[in-house]
Amino acid sequence: MTRKKRFGTQLLSLLLCVLAVLQCFFLHTSAQIEVYRSVKTDGMQIALTFDDGPHPTQTQRIMEILDRYAVKATFFMVGVNVVNYPTVAAEVIARGHEVGNHTYSHDRLKNLSGDAISREIGLCEDVLEELFEYRPHLFRPPQGAVSTFVENCTEHHDYTMILWSLDTRDWECRNTDAIVESVLSNVKPGDIILMHDYIGRESKTPEALEILLPKLIERGFEPVTVSRLLGVG
Repeated sequence: MTRKKRFGTQLLSLLLCVLAVLQCFFLHTSAQIEVYRSVKTDGMQIALTFDDGPHPTQTQRIMEILDRYAVKATFFMVGVNVVNYPTVAAEVIARGHEVGNHTYSHDRLKNLSGDAISREIGLCEDVLEELFEYRPHLFRPPQGAVSTFVENCTEHHDYTMILWSLDTRDWECRNTDAIVESVLSNVKPGDIILMHDYIGRESKTPEALEILLPKLIERGFEPVTVSRLLGVG
């Protein structure tokens, strides 16, 4: 290959890489997408959300507690965990809970290119569609890390971005009482509450949920899915 041809090939490769990186950045750059952390509502609705699952045992325990009080929640699932535990994911859907996209591998998206972010969102979506014919419409970036790339890719894939207004910090493996107190002392109508059904170490989330749900209902709160909360608000 001549030097001129080699230079041309290298230039073409460079241009393709630049186009891939800017794929999401230039999509709807003039539009500012709405990011939901809570919803204004005249009622007492709140949304319980669970991130990072499905988990082989914890997700099942959480669903059993939710069923006991006839509550539907939103589970933001990681694609690779869906692949590893498809039966659990299928059960979440079968029980009428809502499933959101939480990327395929739970990478911190702010560190990725637009092309890589788009791939993370798309792969999780593909898994849910291919295994369960389920197309999610809500997206939550891992760790709530948002950038221009993340926002534009979210819009490009036709998702609504959901963060949270109340973090239980159960991911710190806090004790049960600390999780319960963090919710009961701060919760207000329209809140989107962050919990996790997959934590690397021992999780106290099911035990905390067992205490929280009846207390919230006793106070007049109505736990609903995020989509239901958005509709009410």
